[in-house]
Amino acid sequence: MNPQNNQAHSGNKTRPLVIGLTGGIGSGKSTVAGYFADLGITIVDADQLAHALAAPGEPAFNSIVSSFGNACLSPDGTLDRAWLRRRIHTNPEDKQKLEDILHPAIRTRMTELLDKSESPYSIAVIPLLLETGQTRLVDRILVVDVSEAQQRARVAARDGLSEDEIANIMLSQTDRNTRLSSADDVISNELDLESLQAQIETLHRQYLELAGH
Repeated sequence: MNPQNNQAHSGNKTRPLVIGLTGGIGSGKSTVAGYFADLGITIVDADQLAHALAAPGEPAFNSIVSSFGNACLSPDGTLDRAWLRRRIHTNPEDKQKLEDILHPAIRTRMTELLDKSESPYSIAVIPLLLETGQTRLVDRILVVDVSEAQQRARVAARDGLSEDEIANIMLSQTDRNTRLSSADDVISNELDLESLQAQIETLHRQYLELAGH
């Protein structure tokens, strides 16, 4: 990313600075995004869009059920996300199949929301920003960084996954060194919330300056 480029383009429309927020599973992306939201910044979250776009009645939902069968459904008729997560992390072909359904729709909706943003800059939370080649959607890459040991501990506590399940997810993601080498900015989430908030406030000031505010 070019740190001097504070304008992203969608068609003929110029939109404000877009920061791509990413990091490995359990790194604390949602917490970081929440702090930026508290500062009045527009947050567009790919995972939240994926949930909305895969709700019953949506075209993506119908495509997923058609591809994976009724086994992917919970008793209430919604997607069984735990089942899908296990399936795609043990079967690369199924992972690609699901991404082919969801990612184009997510990109389209994310671009629409970023174009409508009225905050000085926007945060696009994209966990698979590097893995899916979506860096062209953003002007700068912000990586939330933690040790792999911290990742495993946090995911185990949060999601109750086994060590093997966590390991498979981490292996499917870009490794820590590659993420860091791709970053324009890095937030360390190894310490307490006070440290995290201080880093975010510093970046907020930098982003305002880059955005011309």
